[in-house]
Amino acid sequence: MSKLIYITANPKPDSKLSKGMQIGEVFLEEFKSIQPDVEIEPMHLYDMDIPEIDMDLLSARAKLSFMGYTKEQLSEAERTKLEKMHALADRFIAADYYVFVTPIWNLGAPAILKSFMDCLFIAEKTFTNTADGPKGLLTGRKAIHIQTRGGIYSSGPMVEFEMGDRYLMKALKFLGFDLMETVVAEGMDHFPKKAPEIIAKAKEQATEAAREMAKQTVTL
Repeated sequence: MSKLIYITANPKPDSKLSKGMQIGEVFLEEFKSIQPDVEIEPMHLYDMDIPEIDMDLLSARAKLSFMGYTKEQLSEAERTKLEKMHALADRFIAADYYVFVTPIWNLGAPAILKSFMDCLFIAEKTFTNTADGPKGLLTGRKAIHIQTRGGIYSSGPMVEFEMGDRYLMKALKFLGFDLMETVVAEGMDHFPKKAPEIIAKAKEQATEAAREMAKQTVTL
């Protein structure tokens, strides 16, 4: 059975409080109407225990990659955090379709998304180093980003400062993903009276994107 992982990076508990998750749910509903047999696995990052790269993980990686240590020789803290990181990566890898829903905060995505993505950069699991440079191993998978923005970043003076979608797309491309065009709802804070119209348009775009993703066959 195919699987879609639905990743939300917002401390708000549900779509009643999150415009982004409202758009994301429209995407899921349309996708499921076309692909009813695909398993949907939600990952609400603020409800997860995501290991951060700290001294233990830095040490564990160094010991295993070039210092000649075995996993059994790691400290308990190093081994526990490393195993947690690999378990999260394994859970992530076991899917075919991916939907990321995030807001833009202070020019970028919430920090928890970066911590989550850090857990996915594992040599020989999600990428490998070749004579021509690094190569992503998560090929054939489809991913889309749904992003909400209070300001305007698609045009005007803030274009070069948008680093949330830009980072996520670059990271996923590095890992080998087949990327779809980002669905963006922007300007709700600048034009609060137009917020319903902005969200409605983004929902239409999400519906079309869901149809496109659902029609694409994933071969891993």
